[in-house]
Amino acid sequence: MNEMRELSEKRSRRTFLKSSGVAAAGLALGGYTGKAIAQSANETLALNGGPKAVTFPSDRLSAATKWPRFGDVEKQAVWEIMDRSVGDVYNDLPVLEKEWCEYNKVPFAKAHCNGSSTLTSMFFALDLPPGSEIMVPSYTFFATILPMRFFQYVPIFIDLNPRTACFDLEYAAKHLTKNTKAMVPMHSWGLPCDMDEICKFADEKGLIVCEDAAHAHGASLKGKKMGAWGQIAIFSFQASKPLPAIEGGMGCYQTREYYERAAAFGHYEDPPKFPEDSPNRKYDGTGYGQKYRIHPIAAALARTQLAVLDERNAGVRKRIRELNDRITQLPGLSEPFCRKDVERVYYANNMILLDEAKAGITRETLLKALKAEGVWAGSGAYPEQHKYKIYSEEKWWHHKPVIPETLPGTEQVNRSCIYLPILYEDLPEVNEQYAKAFEKVWANRDKLS
Repeated sequence: MNEMRELSEKRSRRTFLKSSGVAAAGLALGGYTGKAIAQSANETLALNGGPKAVTFPSDRLSAATKWPRFGDVEKQAVWEIMDRSVGDVYNDLPVLEKEWCEYNKVPFAKAHCNGSSTLTSMFFALDLPPGSEIMVPSYTFFATILPMRFFQYVPIFIDLNPRTACFDLEYAAKHLTKNTKAMVPMHSWGLPCDMDEICKFADEKGLIVCEDAAHAHGASLKGKKMGAWGQIAIFSFQASKPLPAIEGGMGCYQTREYYERAAAFGHYEDPPKFPEDSPNRKYDGTGYGQKYRIHPIAAALARTQLAVLDERNAGVRKRIRELNDRITQLPGLSEPFCRKDVERVYYANNMILLDEAKAGITRETLLKALKAEGVWAGSGAYPEQHKYKIYSEEKWWHHKPVIPETLPGTEQVNRSCIYLPILYEDLPEVNEQYAKAFEKVWANRDKLS
């Protein structure tokens, strides 16, 4: 626990929140970025009638950022499913589960019809007493939290560490209660949470760790895949995810007990497949009353996507590094912190964080200037679940969740984020033009503010 505290102090959210408000717009720049800004100082912003920095054809850029990316291999896999007889149409399901176990090095996996049904099955598998409290980030999709109410569990809303945009263990440690039984860290945007520290803390406190890895297919910490750290983990194969199957989900389980309960909950055909001593075997023909089986076409698509997942993730990382290593040298721009022993992936976009005080420019003004230069850039708050009405109505819960007055880390991430597109093709000229657009705006930002 002392080691965890030392690490937390080094990465202290309080220190980060404090330092991020310090004005540093006038800091002298050296090296490559300083020269680039100096070279751009005499250029007229497109906002003021100058030429655009980004001239790459928009239709070509649309093709390079299109997602999901299905080709002949996927089309062939779908046709093969359609040509099968009913007795063979589900053949890909157990093969996908086996391949997923091998890829993530987990003992059990079960495919479900989507990520939300996988989360519902996860909460059922826990089999906790009514009123059990589960730590979850507020910064997440509703399915990470709302299914727990069907089993009379109650959420404890956890803040983000604004430096990482991930689960804040320091905050969680301060909000532990006698009823806390589990925690669900979510790997935001494909960046792994500090699972080694989280799991150590959970072991000390007797908590169950369940990973929401819906954004993190293929990401790892210390060489260990996300989904292999917690006792249970979930993935989504929805069309926007790093591994898209249009719809689908997968649960990973470290114990036979969790696996069998989750499988029997949504797969009525599974109980007779369990060992003779399984307490779930007797529910042959009914399971536990839900039908969450993944569609055979989705399973086939997921298999094709798994085969290229690592190669595609590596390509995305390479292209994002080409851009981000350059633009994050500009004052006030940063990325969510990523440990050296982490291999992250990218979900949906390339998220950059803006410190308005250090940059000397507001996010609204920056986005307006970048868009005028031809940069595809945007912003938008990711959901903060504790602000939705359903959590404040007592009738839905075993006992009413405590609604935090403020989650400053979460608010800071939503207030400072800028979204840039992900390139799925090698287009170095796009990264070059985007970088020049940022440098041009930075060189002229005094004219904007």
